[in-house]
Amino acid sequence: MTAVTRRGARVTPLDAGVRMLPGMSPPRLRARPSSSLAARAAGGQRTRATVAVTVAFTTGLLLMLLAPAARAGEVAVSVLDRGGHAVEAVVVTLAPAHGVPAIRRAAPATAIMDQRDRAFVPRVLVVGVGTSVDFPNNDSVSHQVYSFSAAKPFQLPLYKGTRHPPVVFDREGLVVLGCNIHDQMTGYIVVTGAPFFGMTDAAGGYRSGTVPEGDYDVTVWSPLIADAATTLTRHVHVAAGGPTDVRVRLAQALRARPEPRPRRGDWEY
Repeated sequence: MTAVTRRGARVTPLDAGVRMLPGMSPPRLRARPSSSLAARAAGGQRTRATVAVTVAFTTGLLLMLLAPAARAGEVAVSVLDRGGHAVEAVVVTLAPAHGVPAIRRAAPATAIMDQRDRAFVPRVLVVGVGTSVDFPNNDSVSHQVYSFSAAKPFQLPLYKGTRHPPVVFDREGLVVLGCNIHDQMTGYIVVTGAPFFGMTDAAGGYRSGTVPEGDYDVTVWSPLIADAATTLTRHVHVAAGGPTDVRVRLAQALRARPEPRPRRGDWEY
C-alpha cells in the first residue's frame, strides 16, 4: 500500500496494516544513533579494564600473602654495677652493623628537658637526630641554660616559664647542659642516629621492641659510669623469634657525681 504526501512524494509505510488517510504522512524510520553504539563500545572497554585491574589486585594480594614475613627479633639489655646491682637511667643505643637492611627511623618528636628544684629533669635525655627539645622552667627561680658542646652550642637567656622556642638537635653527639646562675645544675642530652634507643628502667633493663634480624652494636652510656668507653659496646646477632639478651656488668664503681661537667670558660658570653 502506498500513500501520497502533500508534496506528492510516494512512500511505503513500514506497516502494511496501517491505513493511510488523505493528507497523512507515513511513520518515519528512526535510525539507532551512532552515539549508542559508541557508548556500548566504551562500556565494553571499561568492563575489560575493570577486570584487568581486579586480576592485578588479586594477584598482588596473593603474592603478599604467600611472601615470607620479614624475620625479626628483639634485644633485651641489662646493666649492672660491679656489685651486681641494677643501674637505672643508662642510655642504650642499638645501631645496625653489616647485613641488616636499611631501617627507616620514626619522625623526630618533641622532647622535654624541664627545670625543677634547681635541677634538670630528667638529668639524662636521649633523642634522635633532628629532635626538638623544649626547655620549660617550672622552678621557683629563673635559669639561664647553656651548652658549650660541639654537637649543639646554644644559650637561653635568663627566664622562667616557657619563654623560649624549642631547640633543634641536628647533630649526633653528647650535649652537656649548664646554668649560668646555678653551677650545680648539670644535664645531658645524647643525640643519636641509631634507629633504636632508650633508657634502662629501675630494674636496669631495656627492651628494644621488634628489630630486623641481623648484627647490631649495643652501646651503653651514663655520666655516672666510669668504665672506658671502649668497654661499653657489645656486638650481637639478633635472630628471629625470642629476645637476644645483652648483659653489661661494669668493672668500675659508679661515680659520685656526673661527668663531664659544663665549664664556663668554654662558653663565649
